Amino acid sequence: MADTPRLKHKYGTIDKDYGIFLATRPPAEDGPIYMVNLMKYHEVAQYTDDAGVDKPISGREADDRYNPSSILAKIGATIVFVGDVVSNRAGDEDWDRIAIVRYATRKSFIDMQSRRDFSDKHVHKAAGMQRTIIVCCRPENPALDNRGRPKTDDDRHVLMVVRRTSDRTSAFNEVPNAVNLAAEGTIIGDGRTWDTVQFVAAASPEDLSSLHAKVSQHIAGDAYVMAVRASMDSITQG
Repeated sequence: MADTPRLKHKYGTIDKDYGIFLATRPPAEDGPIYMVNLMKYHEVAQYTDDAGVDKPISGREADDRYNPSSILAKIGATIVFVGDVVSNRAGDEDWDRIAIVRYATRKSFIDMQSRRDFSDKHVHKAAGMQRTIIVCCRPENPALDNRGRPKTDDDRHVLMVVRRTSDRTSAFNEVPNAVNLAAEGTIIGDGRTWDTVQFVAAASPEDLSSLHAKVSQHIAGDAYVMAVRASMDSITQG
């Protein structure tokens, strides 16, 4: 349609083949999908001159303005995790924030991109985000699909591991007591396809730091190991 908005951004490369896969799932093959967002912000948001923003703001502030929670609710999607990265111990890039949205279907994620109300908000994400990776996952334990929106908790300590691997089973076994997500595809990023995402809750900042150091020592290859202070988390808590 001629009036369908076209989203513009410079924060990552779209995997068009995987996008077609998401958009064309027949109902019998579709279902919930978890979009795991790794986010790095511009120090100062990069708005265009016609964006109507009258003073410089940070990339994080621009992302806060983007906040699409009202639109997600309209399409039956649920924010299940939000956290600030407090340290990056492994990986060739650092990250600022993590967010995970569970969409009711793969197709609903694609359909959202053509909504006018989403496009209006997306200008803030495009201005604030320096780079993003979105890994699309299914949980090892399907019971995770039944967890609702988590309560706000500003002091939840979580270790997060994202990696590329040809052996998911071994990767899952290397991180005891983790909630494991198997990646189906990477819809946006730097051209690499990620395979596993794992989360482990820690009892305190000190325990998180210790766990962060221990896990980082034996993670080989392409991987990110991050300590995250979560404000919302229904991934590691029911």
